Amino acid sequence: MLKEFKQFLLRGNVVDLAVGVVIGAAFSAIVTALVSDLITPIIAAVGKVPDFGELSFTINGSQFMYGHFINALISFILVASTIFFFVVKPMNVLIARSRKEPPADPTTKKCKECLSEIPLEAKRCSHCAQVVS
Repeated sequence: MLKEFKQFLLRGNVVDLAVGVVIGAAFSAIVTALVSDLITPIIAAVGKVPDFGELSFTINGSQFMYGHFINALISFILVASTIFFFVVKPMNVLIARSRKEPPADPTTKKCKECLSEIPLEAKRCSHCAQVVS
């Protein structure tokens, strides 16, 4: 049972997924800090609001903190665009380059007399009626 568990943990997919989750969490923390410490104050300076995190409104005693939502939305857009432009697009380009299909087998041949294209199975040229070997 321990041997099977060890094999499960050491599979490439499980290890890759674990590394991806850890790197993603660290990257998310960096982007969140970037948004809350740099981008939000720049946008807030233009909009004359000191911090989006403090923006809220109250209805019947319930407080709606939409400023935190704005910060989270900016974080999500930055993370998604970074992943798209720096991971997905380059991987798509690499995959497209590696999947170059070999040229298709020819379906025609040239007549030696008139140089016209004729089907491979043809015994005579349809243009000059020459016998084709």
